[in-house]
Amino acid sequence: MVENAVVSLEEIEMTTKEALVNHGASSKISTLVAQAVRSAESKGNKICGLYYVESYCLQLETGRVDGSVEPIVTNVKSGVVRVNGRFGFAQSAFKAGFDKAIEVAKDNGICSYSIEHTQTCTSLGYFTEQLAEAGMLTIGATNASAVVAPPGGSIPVLGTNPIAMSVPNGKGGVAFQFDFSTSAIALGKITMAAEANQQIPLGWAVDKHGNPTTDPNDALEGSLLSTGGYKGYGFGLMAELLAGALTGSRLSVEVPPLKTPEGDPHDLGQFYILIDIEAYDENFLQRVEKIAELIEVQPDARLPGTNISIPAEVEVNPELWLKIQKLAKKSNSR
Repeated sequence: MVENAVVSLEEIEMTTKEALVNHGASSKISTLVAQAVRSAESKGNKICGLYYVESYCLQLETGRVDGSVEPIVTNVKSGVVRVNGRFGFAQSAFKAGFDKAIEVAKDNGICSYSIEHTQTCTSLGYFTEQLAEAGMLTIGATNASAVVAPPGGSIPVLGTNPIAMSVPNGKGGVAFQFDFSTSAIALGKITMAAEANQQIPLGWAVDKHGNPTTDPNDALEGSLLSTGGYKGYGFGLMAELLAGALTGSRLSVEVPPLKTPEGDPHDLGQFYILIDIEAYDENFLQRVEKIAELIEVQPDARLPGTNISIPAEVEVNPELWLKIQKLAKKSNSR
């Protein structure tokens, strides 16, 4: 069995940036995307880390994603900030409107912040976390290619449609947070199982006939299931309306495959609700601490997203890492 490569987070970020720049992205935007990849790898979120870098590079070459476009930020109503990503990376669109969204939330007590017409954002919690660090209790939603059928159905209508929430601790950090797909599992877990020729647990997916399956290839031809049945299905619909319908971006059934080199732009949206905790009850943070104490006094219990240590280096699939290194070393004489 081939051992994983051990790579520093610094090298992951640097190599990812070089790969993106070599394939046509600007240095500024490459830095933002590379930081997101580093963050995902640091937390063990392999699906949103280096796993996506090759497709980023190939889509930069074909023009499926614009790696140098300047997003357009608008503040059409007092509590609304919208960013048109113009088919670029979600990370640069989010950065473009970040300060304005914080300003609006502080002025109004609340702000709806939409990122529109961008590449997939991969890890939604990466963004809500930044807003919480700025003092905002933040709820986020996004959608993706249709892979989830409604309960009782077998034809995909919704994406994995993640939702996330990050809560500030009042000290420039995060008290707790969660980020999860409203499907039983992220699609990337299925594709990785298929690539590794491994079975998947029952309850993740059904085949094209609507029958439960443990075969990831049958699952990819069929449909994922919502987490918690109709309850997760409801949250998936909520994410669909917020991220797709409100932003004017694609609905899940309209989203093309995300990792193929060629094709239409992803044209996806993200939607965030920023709540300035200082505009509400002055004892909010104390109440958060009380909840934490009641949970953490119990053995093996914790608030989600807490007690996570960030390592200096992580294990990476050696074949994947070699591929990223080759992309980074590609000649600039293009």
